[in-house]
Amino acid sequence: MNINGLPTLLSEAISARGYTSLTSVQNEVAAEKARGRDLLVSAQTGSGKTVAFGLGMADSLFDEKERLPSPGAPLALVIAPTRELALQVSRELRWLYEKAHASVATCVGGMDPSRERRALRQGAHIVVGTPGRLRDHLERGALDLSELRVAVLDEADEMLDMGFRDDLEELLDAAPEGRRTFLFSATLPKPIVALAKRYQRDALRISTVGEERGHGDIEYLAVTVSPAEIEHAVVNLLRFHEAETAILFCATRDNVRHLHSTLLERGFKAVALSGEHSQNERNQAMQALRDQRARVCVATDVAARGLDLPTLSLVIHVEIPRDAEVLQHRSGRTGRAGKKGTAILLVPYPRRKRVASMLRYAKIDAQWTDPPSAEDIQKKDRERLLDKLVEPVEANDADRELAAQLLEKKSAEEIALALVHAHRAKMPAPEELLGGRGGHDRDEPKKKHREGFEDTVWFRMNIGRRQNADPRWLLPLICRRGHVTKNEVGAIRINPHDTFFQIPTGIADRFCEALQRTGGPDGEDDSGVIIEPAPDRASPQPHKPAPRGKIKPAGRKPDRPRSPRGGKPPFKKPHRKGGPKKRFSKD
Repeated sequence: MNINGLPTLLSEAISARGYTSLTSVQNEVAAEKARGRDLLVSAQTGSGKTVAFGLGMADSLFDEKERLPSPGAPLALVIAPTRELALQVSRELRWLYEKAHASVATCVGGMDPSRERRALRQGAHIVVGTPGRLRDHLERGALDLSELRVAVLDEADEMLDMGFRDDLEELLDAAPEGRRTFLFSATLPKPIVALAKRYQRDALRISTVGEERGHGDIEYLAVTVSPAEIEHAVVNLLRFHEAETAILFCATRDNVRHLHSTLLERGFKAVALSGEHSQNERNQAMQALRDQRARVCVATDVAARGLDLPTLSLVIHVEIPRDAEVLQHRSGRTGRAGKKGTAILLVPYPRRKRVASMLRYAKIDAQWTDPPSAEDIQKKDRERLLDKLVEPVEANDADRELAAQLLEKKSAEEIALALVHAHRAKMPAPEELLGGRGGHDRDEPKKKHREGFEDTVWFRMNIGRRQNADPRWLLPLICRRGHVTKNEVGAIRINPHDTFFQIPTGIADRFCEALQRTGGPDGEDDSGVIIEPAPDRASPQPHKPAPRGKIKPAGRKPDRPRSPRGGKPPFKKPHRKGGPKKRFSKD
């Protein structure tokens, strides 16, 4: 089968791989108009870019009889931002050019440089590597670019963001002027355009962003959660979806380390990937995911670039991506090659507007929902267990004999109960979430009295509806600050500028002492939220809106919380610098 007029050997390799047609970017790069030209390409993650530039360089590597010369100085150089991406590109190019007997050498940080130098001396048709390691080999004389015909910069925008401009320029300056240059980038900011003008000649501009694949293979969920319950929500999402392989994205290596430890403590089989891990540790983590010894990967954005796992079906953005491009790149780790995937954004309540704006910009239609409760997970577990047990099984004589012995000693019901118990014992227990469904009403409860709340003390918070106050995140905040449970918090009344809630009189003093330990003497925490006893210790009057057309009486403006450090403040009007110690921080 010859696809789109490609060289026969590449067509055979693609057909053997199960391709029946090329993706949009692959068709564009392999088209007649692209042959012999420099290319400036922007395409979405997961659109087949590696195979695309592998096809695009073919007419510069093969002779008229579609053969490669003997290995020597490299004919093609592919530069990628991270070790993982470079290793993935090498694997892709090896199977694509396998029938052409191409030699592919890989040069990345963390590997043995002397072994890489020996491979370069023996000769290679294609060299793939990271900018720093390639520059090192070039300066030591191990990398000869005098015969180079094609230079490819994969994820060019990311390499510039990571500070590799000098390395890239030195490598391109060392290559012959007559070479072809491919720039592949998810976005085309000004630095990329400037780089293209300097090193490309009459480049063909190709853009397939928004075409063909889009987000059709990925289901997006925006899960609103209290900032204090992010880890609990992660546990419940992993348990509810039970993905074969899942990846969790954090912003920093410290957060990766913390969440990874938390999941191991909960009983999940998890690995971590961040900049602090050596190449050997990364390889071991990836192998554990591939052979299913681990099912969860906690990673930073940089460590996860180029990560390609066929069984990956769930992506959780534990921390909100910095922009729509990062959102799409992270999510693009799943839903690949026609398979379905799920991408979940954990959205703290105060940051809903920002996330909604990001989703609109990315043209992503996400379903907004609450995190699954323990009851949701238990129901899902029952469904999965029933489906598993009713599947037909193959049994030999020894199995049947053992089953007969069990039936002699136990009833069918007792055996079934043992199976259920064994199944549940293998899975981490779900977490009880304070916020979300089943929480306190937004205003005064419908019931006038709750048992145990006949004698209460009212407390006041200096935040209200104008600051996006909502019981779903106020309740966990109250519990965390006052060291109480959700059952020890009574009615919650939210006014425009402040909020009142009840605490039983019997624990009010203990509650006040906890407020001073978790905040200050005046009950204020690092984010500027003040919790204090209501001035008259009596039931506050419900707020009544002023009649239309009448001027509201002047008075002292209520206290306003100050802006926390980093990112968008949870309240609308910032007043001071500094902020809270957040468990999940941004870089």
